[in-house]
Amino acid sequence: MISLPPGTKVYLASKPVSMRLGFDGLAALVRPLFAVEPYGGHVFLFRSKSGNYLKALFWDGSGLCLFAN
Repeated sequence: MISLPPGTKVYLASKPVSMRLGFDGLAALVRPLFAVEPYGGHVFLFRSKSGNYLKALFWDGSGLCLFAN
């Protein structure tokens, strides 16, 4: 479990993305999809085409964290 600072927003991509993408690929999608910076401390959720797989991208202040489920 991660604890998020107050004011952290969670963004969910409504269209599926390739689950082969890693840190750099998902961070590159944040600006066009959400119109915010990927290094702002918010959580960005991306789903697979089938909808049964999620990846979360989070900047913790020292680096990007990528969580997959």
